[in-house]
Amino acid sequence: MNARCFFVATCSMWLWVQAFCVIAATAPGASVLKAKQDAEAKGYNFFATHDEIVAHAKKEGRLRVLTSTDQEVLKASAEAFKKKYPFINIHYEEVGGTETYQRMLQEMKAGLANWDVNYVAFDNYDDYIPYQKKYDVLGMAQHGVLKIVQDLVDPVNRNIVTMGGHFQAVTFNKQLIKAEQIPDTWEGFLKPEFKDRKIATDVRAVMFAALVPAWGLEKTVDFAKRLASQKPIWLRGVSRIINSVKAGEMPIGLGLNGKSILREQKKDVTGVLGFKIVEPVPARIAGSEAVLAVAPNPHAALLWLEFQASVEGQRVLDEADLNASLLTPDSIQGKLIRGKKVSLLGYKDYREMERYQKEIIKAFGFPMVERSKASNK
Repeated sequence: MNARCFFVATCSMWLWVQAFCVIAATAPGASVLKAKQDAEAKGYNFFATHDEIVAHAKKEGRLRVLTSTDQEVLKASAEAFKKKYPFINIHYEEVGGTETYQRMLQEMKAGLANWDVNYVAFDNYDDYIPYQKKYDVLGMAQHGVLKIVQDLVDPVNRNIVTMGGHFQAVTFNKQLIKAEQIPDTWEGFLKPEFKDRKIATDVRAVMFAALVPAWGLEKTVDFAKRLASQKPIWLRGVSRIINSVKAGEMPIGLGLNGKSILREQKKDVTGVLGFKIVEPVPARIAGSEAVLAVAPNPHAALLWLEFQASVEGQRVLDEADLNASLLTPDSIQGKLIRGKKVSLLGYKDYREMERYQKEIIKAFGFPMVERSKASNK
């Protein structure tokens, strides 16, 4: 063999080895193929490689998202997604309110829905599930096909991903009450000194529902009855309560979204707004999304779910508005409650939240929502 033939043969062999390595690196392993087989036997769709999902998404080239995420946060997330997948033209829309969720559900049932990703409202959770595409998101995350924080995926339904969450805390006016006077436990607010309009809380009872995992429903309902006997100020809306506390109209706002208090603290030039985390910390998952069963662009939709629930996507949500999940490692909210006793209303109790709230509101005695002075300004 002359030198030229030897060189050609060597190059050919090198190229063949390189090609084999690339194929070996991208080909799914035996465990992935087994997981795919098991998922499909249960009626789920399972992709063995991420490249396959991307290839289909490129052909689709479009994506329509309906989500509960705030418009400003959604914009930041969509822009980051667009940088990662520039070939996908994304249209996003913030949706909210019981009427909207019911309308979406009726459109699904009538076969009129034409979006790709939809918000799964907790009070209609079970009703939404039959109309979502059965992707084994959890299985693909477990085998590295999707880069997702696994705790964000519903372990039972496996195709629902919850992007965010909230924990409840206490805000107070530093000019009306000292920080050391704020109790460390919720039962502490049942003391005589907090009776007769010293406390304002939201009539929706979200905070109290999130105490059920730690306390049980019976103890939580009993606490609600005893709190009602304290004659608090019943209002509707976290922002209204925080603004009223900041204005000095009441000393304490009880069980409000922690991130909402922190956000208002940053804007509080007077520095009168206090913040305290009380244990057990009521916390809940929020912002569930899934791919619609009849989605025109299901693969692009799957990439959206992956991005939102990835470490990268969660960081974008956090930087935009403390919107990352409590379950995501190193999320801002997660760090704040780390090491504390937490009562997490997670997937196990998520669909029971509406029932919990109804029982608690009944214990309140069906209070009327009051209008605060701040709401009239």
